[in-house]
Amino acid sequence: MITSPEPHQSVDYNHDEGFQQVRKHRSGFHLALLAMSKDKLALTGSVIAGLAILISILAPWISPFDPNDSSLTAGRLAPPFSPEHFFGTDGQGRDILSRLIWGGRVSLPIAAAPILISSVFGIIVGLAAGWRTGILSAVIMRSLDVIFAFPAVLLAVAIAAILGAGMLNASLSMAIVVLPYVARIVYVDTIRIRNSSFIEAARVCGMGSINILLREVLPNIISPVIVYGTTALGGMVVFAAGLSFLGVGVQPPTADWGIMASAGRDVLLSAAWVSMIPGVTIVVVAVALNFAGDGLRDALDPRLRTGR
Repeated sequence: MITSPEPHQSVDYNHDEGFQQVRKHRSGFHLALLAMSKDKLALTGSVIAGLAILISILAPWISPFDPNDSSLTAGRLAPPFSPEHFFGTDGQGRDILSRLIWGGRVSLPIAAAPILISSVFGIIVGLAAGWRTGILSAVIMRSLDVIFAFPAVLLAVAIAAILGAGMLNASLSMAIVVLPYVARIVYVDTIRIRNSSFIEAARVCGMGSINILLREVLPNIISPVIVYGTTALGGMVVFAAGLSFLGVGVQPPTADWGIMASAGRDVLLSAAWVSMIPGVTIVVVAVALNFAGDGLRDALDPRLRTGR
């Protein structure tokens, strides 16, 4: 669930005249943006994800009703396309569209927070373990292997149950599960480049280890971390919704996509839309983020960008 999906087929830009014309005059960053803009799946995913984020930000202004208002005139379980309720109402008479819009303000940050937390600590741990071999490196990597040994979902549920239900604890539990993956990426790349010629040149110039790590190593290992985080973000949306669905994540009555899907379990046969609408939203946003992450990975890798 957390591991990156296989990359979709990259676009061959060797025969694209427009791409070749700007290649000589643009930086790697501009080339990556151009390459990603030519990837239809990545562009579509980015647009959908961007719209989801924008709608969530604008929730106080575009939401038709209060997400927790159960005194609506339509009553309980009003079907989709009812007057004033485009997606209908749930079992407590709350407007589903309003809760869907407000739910993004919870579901998206709770999915992004573990990526940010694990990236920061994963970089620190991975650099420490990869820069110098020895007891410290062995202890760090074997400790991470212990976390690897547990199924990710079960470990996150167990940690969330120990810490207690809530948005913060759910984010922390997911961050702990993701941390070994980020640290492993940084660890491998640090080992790969620590004996490179430019690192040796920095040592000859008198730079200390901290300066070398910050100025020479970090810029060379940050790109894979960004790509992994972007690709894993889609899985984190599903992960966070699953924790809320199981009752160890965000708690009612807070509007959250996982809670909304869970609320429709009792009326699944008579009012399937209560669970189906948030469920489809979770899938669409997660797939869009995966497409965007795959496109970013292809765009940042010169070999994939040029089709070689």
